[in-house]
Amino acid sequence: MIRKAVIPAAGFGTRFLPASKSQPKEMLPIVDTPTIQHVVEEAVEAGITDILMIIGRGKRAIEEHFDRNFELEAEL
Repeated sequence: MIRKAVIPAAGFGTRFLPASKSQPKEMLPIVDTPTIQHVVEEAVEAGITDILMIIGRGKRAIEEHFDRNFELEAEL
């Protein structure tokens, strides 16, 4: 069974301009939750236990989002 996932979250998000000008495209909300959060939650629901996220420069918002999310850490 697959237990590891790689999530590519790099790139400039030019196809999402002007929405991605002020924040990374992965942080654009679906309802009130960042898109990347939905991706990670779906991976966890599928049984993934190890997640590697590849991010580019200027994507500090993604790091900060997952830095101290105790609910997510408990779930993973």
